[in-house]
Amino acid sequence: MSLKFERYRRVRLPRRVKKVKKASRHPFAVPVVTISTLLLITLVGVIFAAQHHKPKTSPFVVVISHDHVKQIVPSIEPTVGALIKKLHITLNQGDVVEPSLSARINQDEFRINIYRALPVEIIDGNQKTYTFSAATTPRSIASQSSISLYPEDLLTTTPANNFVSQQAIGQVVTIKRSVPINLILYGTPIVTRTHSETVKQMLREKNIVLKNGDTVQPSEDSPISPNQQIFILHAGTSIVTATQPIPAPVQTVNDPTLSSGTSAIRQQGSPGELLITYQVDVKTGAKTQLQSVQVTAPVTEIIAQGTAPAPVSGSLGTWLLRLRSCESGGNYQDNTGNGYYGAYQFSPGTWARLGYSGLPSDAPPSVQDAAIVKNTNLSSGGIASQNPGCYYRTGISAFPPNN
Repeated sequence: MSLKFERYRRVRLPRRVKKVKKASRHPFAVPVVTISTLLLITLVGVIFAAQHHKPKTSPFVVVISHDHVKQIVPSIEPTVGALIKKLHITLNQGDVVEPSLSARINQDEFRINIYRALPVEIIDGNQKTYTFSAATTPRSIASQSSISLYPEDLLTTTPANNFVSQQAIGQVVTIKRSVPINLILYGTPIVTRTHSETVKQMLREKNIVLKNGDTVQPSEDSPISPNQQIFILHAGTSIVTATQPIPAPVQTVNDPTLSSGTSAIRQQGSPGELLITYQVDVKTGAKTQLQSVQVTAPVTEIIAQGTAPAPVSGSLGTWLLRLRSCESGGNYQDNTGNGYYGAYQFSPGTWARLGYSGLPSDAPPSVQDAAIVKNTNLSSGGIASQNPGCYYRTGISAFPPNN
């Protein structure tokens, strides 16, 4: 019976099991299995450590001004738009954010300004448009309202003086449209625009000086009408033309409400175009410039440049700013009824032990700053033990810097 069972077991034993048993008898089997197991354990440990010991990202302190409130927050959001979304700040039609939503937050005391739009009336000839805008130039207001403009169009602003009739409490923007004309300059047709009333005024506006032998039709005293054709001729010459771009002028204004190193475009600029005509000597091929006509006027680009100084890295001022921004949003008068007061959320007991009277929220900022420095230095672990949450979120040192 035992022989029969043994024969059956040998016959029915799976081939895989036989291979494993055979491999296990190999002299290198145990070292290979051991090394593989150790490598697997090491790999799992590295992955676990990487997941649980990621390098801490230190937030920047950001100052956001909006709706007549200055909000100070620590943030690790990469851009202005991401932080505004995180704070659930709603942007409405016509609101302006400086710097732009795509601007990167890259320094402490990074400043963001949100300008809320006001009702604006835009008068374009017989057409009136009512919109909301916080733009700072009349051209930007019109562009924000999707009104097409030519560089030669003139825009002016006046304060609204009657909200009921004008439906505007901010500004009234008036557009004075330029007139299109067809200027044929020595045989070259040019479509340009002007505010001149007569041909003579147009020639002066476009810086066209009639040379000896030049003629103009119609005469210089003729009034200008839209799409009128005006010919400037020079008999008996060969004329060639060339175009040349006119760079957009750039106007920079300093803004102390924006962080140093940041900027905001308050009016988009655009290049103009210059048409240059030359008289060609048929025999020699020499060219003599006849006219240089501004076909399209350039539009000035206006850039606001931040001038608010960046804080000195590692300074006591930066340390205090980050800490109070985390503790109370930077509010020295903070008194929410939770039993803690002031910018650094002192309890009345701690405040009294430091030798101060009254409530921390009633003390001047300089006193509260001095108190947190004193209290931190009295602790063996500093902020790391007193408030580990803010210590890790802000990335500040455990003890205040000396400077």
